[in-house]
Amino acid sequence: MRQNISSGSPWEDIIGYSRAVKIGNVVEISGTTASSDNGIVGKNDLYTQTKFILEKVNSVLAEAGASMQHVVRTRMFLTNISQWEQAAKAHGQFFKTVKPVTTMVEVSNLIDADMLIEIEVTAIIS
Repeated sequence: MRQNISSGSPWEDIIGYSRAVKIGNVVEISGTTASSDNGIVGKNDLYTQTKFILEKVNSVLAEAGASMQHVVRTRMFLTNISQWEQAAKAHGQFFKTVKPVTTMVEVSNLIDADMLIEIEVTAIIS
């Protein structure tokens, strides 16, 4: 059975995507940024953006009946790879004992110039 999970963003209908999709015991979370109702959180602060994103991911996982302990893969897309240690520090705070496989790559841009990172997550509920 498929469960589409929405964040309520108007972009979901415009673009045609879900914040997350759960099929069986697998949860896939769309690329998530540090955007909030009040704009971008942590402007010019990669650590703060990464932490905010992972807190959002945690909430989405809970809605899907999962937790950070179920995460098996993360993908991090940074606009400046030379600052990778800031993203790694926040990631480590959430996944120090879980240790999912991860990818960290530099991209030329995200949809908003103030976004420094976008993260995708895969979880398998065991």
